[in-house]
Amino acid sequence: MARRKRRSRRGGSAGLIIATVCLAVLSLGIVGAYGWLRYKAASNVAVDQASLCPVDGQKAETAILLDVTDPIADSTALDLRNQFQKIVADVPVGGAIDIYALTEKEGELIQTFHGCNPGSGANVDEWTSNPRLAQARWEKGFQKPLTEIAGKLTAGESGRLSPIMAAIQKINLEVFANAPAGIPKRLYIASDMLEHTPAFSNYRDGASYQKYQHSPANDRFRTSLDGVTVKILAFQRPNIKFTMEDLANFWAQWIKGNNGYFDGFVRLEGIR
Repeated sequence: MARRKRRSRRGGSAGLIIATVCLAVLSLGIVGAYGWLRYKAASNVAVDQASLCPVDGQKAETAILLDVTDPIADSTALDLRNQFQKIVADVPVGGAIDIYALTEKEGELIQTFHGCNPGSGANVDEWTSNPRLAQARWEKGFQKPLTEIAGKLTAGESGRLSPIMAAIQKINLEVFANAPAGIPKRLYIASDMLEHTPAFSNYRDGASYQKYQHSPANDRFRTSLDGVTVKILAFQRPNIKFTMEDLANFWAQWIKGNNGYFDGFVRLEGIR
């Protein structure tokens, strides 16, 4: 009688091992993907619903001082709108922007906007966020109000005084002094930059920084601009007894004298 051959189990065992390994790899992949999604979801920054700023503090601070206490030329207004739109576009996600209008009263400003760039739909992960809702939030809370401000940059009332230094001091104390340490801080000033107060006046005293240093304004309006980058967008006025270069040098010295970083003096087009 012929011996019955034993059925080989080698092939079946190999298949079982391969299936087990594949299942383990698949399980690890699922766990890894789940962990990655949870990590991405946790990394989404919580924001304040009113300002759209991160609850743990803004990532950058941009302040804009608008001086519309005197009329400006139409070409100047158009140039200013273009500059304004560039400034807004450069605000990073999580960065704050604060906009103030100058008044004739020292230290009394009108705040026209405060908020943060929450990021548009293009800035969010569609796996962990809703791009459509993010886009709607960005348009309603950030882009639309700033676009409306851009269309009203020349709206203002003429004033007898122009306390620019006091306004910079107020913004520094209210905005930059309260910003998180170490973040980028930028101040843009759109103005004719003609300081005019009883303490010091460019109309009366010219663009002499030495005269300013010996005036009451030196102590009255001093402010520590440490870590603040300042850029000036200057309106041009006719019949001024000094040049725009003289005025630029005056303000460069004033900003540096208050420990700020002077980032330029841009002469906007037009004159009035």
